[in-house]
Amino acid sequence: MPEYPPLTLPDNPRLVANLTHFARALRKAGLKLGTDRVMQAVAAVAAAGFTSRQDFYWCLHACFVSRPEERAVFHQVFRLYWRDPRYLEHMMAAMLPAIRGVQEERVAKPGEKRAAEALLDGQLPDDLPEGAPEGAEIEIDASMTLSAEERLKRLDFEQMSTAEQAEAKRMLSRLSLPVKPIRMRRHLPDPRGSTADWRRTMRLAGRTGGEIHRIARTTPAQRPPNLVVLCDISGSMSQYSRMVLHFLHSVANARGRNGTGWARVYGFTFGTRLTNITRHLAARDVDAALAAAGAEAQDWQGGTRIGACLHAFNRDWSRRVMGQGAVVLLVTDGLDREAPEDLAREMQRLHLSARRLIWLNPLMRWEGFAPRARGIRAMLPHVDSFRAGHNIASLIDLAEAISRPEDAGEKARLMSLL
Repeated sequence: MPEYPPLTLPDNPRLVANLTHFARALRKAGLKLGTDRVMQAVAAVAAAGFTSRQDFYWCLHACFVSRPEERAVFHQVFRLYWRDPRYLEHMMAAMLPAIRGVQEERVAKPGEKRAAEALLDGQLPDDLPEGAPEGAEIEIDASMTLSAEERLKRLDFEQMSTAEQAEAKRMLSRLSLPVKPIRMRRHLPDPRGSTADWRRTMRLAGRTGGEIHRIARTTPAQRPPNLVVLCDISGSMSQYSRMVLHFLHSVANARGRNGTGWARVYGFTFGTRLTNITRHLAARDVDAALAAAGAEAQDWQGGTRIGACLHAFNRDWSRRVMGQGAVVLLVTDGLDREAPEDLAREMQRLHLSARRLIWLNPLMRWEGFAPRARGIRAMLPHVDSFRAGHNIASLIDLAEAISRPEDAGEKARLMSLL
């Protein structure tokens, strides 16, 4: 290992002030940092030496990043603050108001918008844009724009700022997922039922000397189905999965209300392995529930092995949670590098075990999406409905797909492209 010369810090080191401001920006972007982390970072830089940008990056990464989901935010804040000399222009571009509908002119990378807000701290420069005359005023006609709540419903989860994510989570906690009960073969006594119960009628007649005073009637019994959610937490799906899990927690804790809830809600996450997080969703506090689920699932933002994880579910959990006509919600982008034949076989088995199999894919946010990936082509024929899953509006529309068995979403259009 090469030896780097020690870093000599001056009496009033500007680097320490920059590290402190950098840590403050990370804290505002969502990372949980304290004064001890800043002191550790200063000591680490002093010990490692300021010899290369790569060493400096990983030195600060080791001090400030403690969870996999924090890597994207740290990367963007570091790039804007330390590595890009024109970081202010990038930050301003990330914070421009939406012009075309709800999409931005320059789509921000994951974590970039939160990094920009954290560094700017909500302050906009007082200088006018270059080339603008002094005293000029900029007016924006917002008469035809959507309301803030409506815009937030259609904003991609990946492009949300920290404040928008917090508001989106509050909106998701108020959403419900009503479901029609399943009609059973067993019948229950009902004076207004449509079917006559002749056995019970004759038993009642035996009490009155054989005279039939009324005909007993029955109605088919009904029960709510189970909901099984399989959520992809790989690197390309982490931000979407986090929002879906917030929604799943709301559904799990709202079951049974007004007779439209689910019998039981089961949650599973998968990336490189399958993890059962059902018991963690029972916690009333959503932050505590997701923190426990994140600690249980050790493959956040890792690779993707959809076929192997579905095989583990079909082998170990299918009969336990799918025996009573469960509705399965599969949340993944379908990007899998394993053999498509194995993936198709596991999807077919999952489809045959479920009452309905609904696939939420965030790639549907792209206009002109086509099933070109091998994993998507192998999975698509074995789902009942294929829908988008990249914003709040898509989760609201999910209730329609569940309540209407004939709803297939975009499956018919995509099947014609295979």
